[in-house]
Amino acid sequence: MDKGKDTTNVRRSSGSAGARKSRASSVKKARRAKARHSVRKSSGIGSDIREVIARLPKSVLAGAAALLVLIIIIVFAARGCGGVSHKTPERVVKNLIEAYTSGSESKVQKCYGVSKADDTLQQEIDATVKYFQAFEAEKTEVTQCDKIYEDGKNTYMYITYNLVLKNGQSYPCISTYMVQKKDDGKYYVMTPSEITDDLSKQAATKYADFMNTQVYKDYTTAYDKFIKKNPGYEEKIAAKLK
Repeated sequence: MDKGKDTTNVRRSSGSAGARKSRASSVKKARRAKARHSVRKSSGIGSDIREVIARLPKSVLAGAAALLVLIIIIVFAARGCGGVSHKTPERVVKNLIEAYTSGSESKVQKCYGVSKADDTLQQEIDATVKYFQAFEAEKTEVTQCDKIYEDGKNTYMYITYNLVLKNGQSYPCISTYMVQKKDDGKYYVMTPSEITDDLSKQAATKYADFMNTQVYKDYTTAYDKFIKKNPGYEEKIAAKLK
């Protein structure tokens, strides 16, 4: 009797294992079927897209390709434009100083609105680039940039900035430029040939008044402080420019 129970129990146990094995096999088959279905479904989406593209007229495909190429060209052109802004007098003057300090002649020309500088402008560009290079500055920090006066489309601008030297000191600078709004609505720094005698005389008078402003006084104070701390520095720079 005990053996019968044992045998029965063994059979029942064996029977239960067989059922579990059968269910596990069914689950695996169901999972494989589901996986195959998912693959077929995914492949079907890709096939549908390819079929749609294949049915498109060649003219449409050619137009899409041309549009893509045009977008790429515009993106790279925007990256290569040098970041020169002509929206405001302040912006173009700041760009000019940045171009001079980086030694980028092409950006300088864009600020003046010329593709090729005439002899007078070229001499000015070469001298200014060489002047900035003499300082061997690590970077340039613009402090202020604003109008001295405005007359019609012409704006006389000043800009104060620091040349941050390798030893960490800041050499204070001030520059002035005449900016003109052109017919395209953009602002360009005027070239020497564009500045008439009348404009030059007017600018000189306005600059004399500007020297009485707090901006100019702050600049001279900072400059005197630097020279006092670094005697002979101007002579050192002048020697490099010979």
